[in-house]
Amino acid sequence: MLFVLCSQSGMCCGALLRTAVRPRTLKRFVVAASEFTDLPRFPVGFELADALTAAARDLHGTSTPADTLHTAVDLAVRLLPDAEHAGISEIQRGGRLRTLAWTDETVRFAAEPRQGGQGGQGGHTPHPDWERLWTTPVVRTDDSEADGGGNALSGLGLRSALSLRLRADRRRLTVLTAYARKPQAFDEDATRIGRLFTAHVSLALDSATVREQLTEAMRTRDLIGQATGILMERLNIDAAGAFESLVKASQRENVKLRDLARRIVDAHSAPGGRGVTER
Repeated sequence: MLFVLCSQSGMCCGALLRTAVRPRTLKRFVVAASEFTDLPRFPVGFELADALTAAARDLHGTSTPADTLHTAVDLAVRLLPDAEHAGISEIQRGGRLRTLAWTDETVRFAAEPRQGGQGGQGGHTPHPDWERLWTTPVVRTDDSEADGGGNALSGLGLRSALSLRLRADRRRLTVLTAYARKPQAFDEDATRIGRLFTAHVSLALDSATVREQLTEAMRTRDLIGQATGILMERLNIDAAGAFESLVKASQRENVKLRDLARRIVDAHSAPGGRGVTER
């Protein structure tokens, strides 16, 4: 059909197609929010995107992983609906737990309910529900008094908890938990917000960790360079020989190269110090 039309019109197919096919004007489609029934509803004036953007800015503005964690718990209370307290803990395989950041002392008691780890090694044991975070990203406690109370949360007047996994590997698990004094404080909307927020926290924490490692690597390189220079001067050897001597001493004394270099530099810097005087 197209070939006959081209023959009769005397136009080539390419020209005919260019004539027939015109650019289409793209339309803007505005869809009412009610079409997305699975999205959480927020109070008037509360914009989740703006809140998360501001939170991400604060998180990425921190200089160390510890600062990132402390900023995260403060932001969690401000961002998660009905959250009153928040904390971040690290759980090791076997039950050992360490609290890394908290908004107040109540959180420390809630996260570390019992003294004494397994095998009498000391430390703390985590909340039993947290064991599920090895296999699922979220654990929610709707009412700590549902089974008659008597647990760490109910004893502190904390009825609800929302625990969100930040990091996980084979040996340890990092968890952010928000707490509230009323039961069933955290619904599906709060859970969605929490998961979005913890994604930002994880990215900021990874970034801060990399920056800290790079900074430490640069400091270590400078420290080893100083120690090598001291050995070159004291032992009258070249740079390669000085570095080899430093490595051998590190292996012989079973001391990290960085720590041995620091000892040499500190000894050389001390009044009357001469660092290392023998290979």
